[in-house]
Amino acid sequence: MSAAKKYKPMDTTELHDTENIASSLKKGDSSSSSIPTTNPGRSAFAAQNMNSAASTNGERLPNFSKLGAHHGNDIRAASTTSNLLNRMGAIHNTKPGDVKKIVIKNFKAKPTLPDNYSEDTYVKLEEAVIAIQLSKPIKYSLEELYQAVVNMCSHKMDAQLYAKLRELTEQHVKRNIKLKELTGGSMDKLILLEKINNWWLSFCQQMIMIRSIFLYMDRTYVLQNSFIHSIWDLGLDLFRIHFAQNSVVQKRTVDGLLTLIEKERQGATVDRGLLKSLVRMLCDLQIYSSAFEEKFLDATNQLYKAESQRKMQELEVPEYLQYVSKRLAEENERLLHYLDSSTKHPLIYNVEKELLAEHLTNILQKGLDALLEDNRLNDLTLLYGLLSRVKNGTSELCGNFNGYIKKKGRTIVIDPEKDKSMVQDLLDFKDKMDVIVRNCFEHNEKFTNSLREAFEFFVNQRANKPAELIAKYVDMKLRSGNKGTTDEELEKTLDKIMVLFRFIHGKDVFEAFYKKDLAKRLLVGKSASVDSEKSMLSKLKQECGGGFTSKLEGMFKDMELSRDVNLAFRGHTLSNDRDVTNLDLTVSILTMGYWPTYAPTEVTMPPQFINPQQIFNKFYLEKHSGRKLQWQPTLGNCVLRAQFDAGPKELMVSLFQALVLLLFNDKPTLSYEEILAATSIEDGELRRTLQSLACGRARVITKTPKGRDIEDHDQFDFHNEFTNKLFRIKINQIQMKETNEEQKATEERVFQDRQYQIDAAIVRIMKMRKTLSHNLLITELFNQLTFPVKPADLKKRIESLIDRDYMERDKDNQNQYNYVA
Repeated sequence: MSAAKKYKPMDTTELHDTENIASSLKKGDSSSSSIPTTNPGRSAFAAQNMNSAASTNGERLPNFSKLGAHHGNDIRAASTTSNLLNRMGAIHNTKPGDVKKIVIKNFKAKPTLPDNYSEDTYVKLEEAVIAIQLSKPIKYSLEELYQAVVNMCSHKMDAQLYAKLRELTEQHVKRNIKLKELTGGSMDKLILLEKINNWWLSFCQQMIMIRSIFLYMDRTYVLQNSFIHSIWDLGLDLFRIHFAQNSVVQKRTVDGLLTLIEKERQGATVDRGLLKSLVRMLCDLQIYSSAFEEKFLDATNQLYKAESQRKMQELEVPEYLQYVSKRLAEENERLLHYLDSSTKHPLIYNVEKELLAEHLTNILQKGLDALLEDNRLNDLTLLYGLLSRVKNGTSELCGNFNGYIKKKGRTIVIDPEKDKSMVQDLLDFKDKMDVIVRNCFEHNEKFTNSLREAFEFFVNQRANKPAELIAKYVDMKLRSGNKGTTDEELEKTLDKIMVLFRFIHGKDVFEAFYKKDLAKRLLVGKSASVDSEKSMLSKLKQECGGGFTSKLEGMFKDMELSRDVNLAFRGHTLSNDRDVTNLDLTVSILTMGYWPTYAPTEVTMPPQFINPQQIFNKFYLEKHSGRKLQWQPTLGNCVLRAQFDAGPKELMVSLFQALVLLLFNDKPTLSYEEILAATSIEDGELRRTLQSLACGRARVITKTPKGRDIEDHDQFDFHNEFTNKLFRIKINQIQMKETNEEQKATEERVFQDRQYQIDAAIVRIMKMRKTLSHNLLITELFNQLTFPVKPADLKKRIESLIDRDYMERDKDNQNQYNYVA
């Protein structure tokens, strides 16, 4: 390698400096001793200067030679000075612009160490290492020791130095591991652990100090040889080898750690710092898993296996869940403070296995029903959180949750004595379960589906009755007089009812009863809100489609058309018929296909009722030729003005009640037979009507003899002394209350409609398929029909269609049906 540089002519000042350099070289220090070079770089630089400035006849001074007084010094100094002066003079005479090349050459010979230098250095370093291991003062400075290591490594003695250091470290470890106080069995376990911990901590500090002295070797020799350990790893490896080989010390250490942990689990206070230090020692020695973790997990399993069996017998489920939660928190705290992170998964898994998985069935069978029944939300949340940690925990919980809902719901639906409160109980039960699923079970979709399936199962355990009662519950909520309920609350209630409605299989039963109750509300004006009625209708349409609500919508349409007809009739009477102007007549025109079927009833009407009816008939049929009007007295109602001793009153009564009361205008006392003959009202209906007038709260007539039941020989008198603080008095309309006969008739109509639907479905399927086997036809019917039906019922309908020649059996295969075109 060469470098070029331009020099300018030297002035006299530079020449004097050169003379000073030359004179300084003549002076020799006879007392100077051999000093090793600081590092290889500095040695090379010093050697190059000496080679260029102090060489004689091509010879070179060794780096570590002693500079003593002898005859050659002056000659060499004079020669060197002369060479420098000649060189400087040449530089001074160089012309401006000339280039002088300087050539840098390598050493011609390597520097050597003084005699016995390596032996002396070995002794010095050995003394220092032993002093560190025995915690005694070091005779030499750390800088001097570090420099000695550098010199040894620079002259290829690093392998011997590493071997010597390994030997010293191994002797020290062997010496300590064989101490009687560590191997003897009489020492207390806690004291033993403290001694081992102190020895370990001291050993680590010693290795750090030793490594700082041998750092140069650690960064050169060790890095260049991948098969040997670093100084720190060397110490750990030797410690591990002899600690593992000495089974007595290792076993006593591990047993001591397990004893301390067991005491802590029993509630005692232990030194967690000591545990953390010793566990870290095992980790650093890489024997944590083999020497400690396996035994620790075995001890954990044995402890919690015995403890959990005892606690399951002693504690109730809520207390046991609290115990499990506490134990898991304690184990997580141990992981945080002193156990290695690699132990987390097996430790928590084993604890959960022994405390939860092994007792999963007992926990659910013993306590789940009570937690759900008492609505213990916090305990249910804890139960879900714990069981979600173990395999199949949430599945088992979901299955038992489903079983509880079915069992509890069935008790609500099956018992006829609870029919009055069934729907409200179902709504409350559904709200309760929804809160549990949402808040305790984290809105888990599996639990949501299980809840829906369980409700659908038990609601249909009792055929038709839940659908009927839900329809009546809706009627109760939508009727006027439902005080204390705002529109928003009513809307929320309707939404909840629709949830129950979705669970019902026989929705046609609901439709039949709902339609009948809706007709009553519309005809007597008892609907709480038209908006609420239409909102419910909209919900039903959205749920079941337009076909389900078409008749219901037709009922609302009839009521709107009836209002227009009544307005036109009033205008007609004002201009033509003066006879009915003093009578406020309102007629509802009902399309028979939309409304429930009402049996025709013939009663004897007074002249003041017959005349307006005839006038309306004439008016309506003139505008709508070809139509037929059939009057339904069972649905009529009116307001009568009555004169009592206390003053006039207005009575809001049904048409049947009005017919009975009008008879007392002609005669103050009437017998039951006379009333029956005069009105022609059906016997049962008449008895209920007289009961409402003579035995209810507003007794406008009196009965002789007194009693609740109406007998054939009873006498009835007009009650002149009747009093009431209200001017307009509403008397209960008995004919609006559903009798058992009406209920059975409604169910019979539903059954008849179902037969028609089954027949239509069979014909539709056979018309499309032409030929079909019995089993495939039954399967297809089950898929198409929206209400529950038994195979035996389907078979009857098939036989009926065969008798009516809609289909026939195949001549070759009696299990095959053919469609008859």
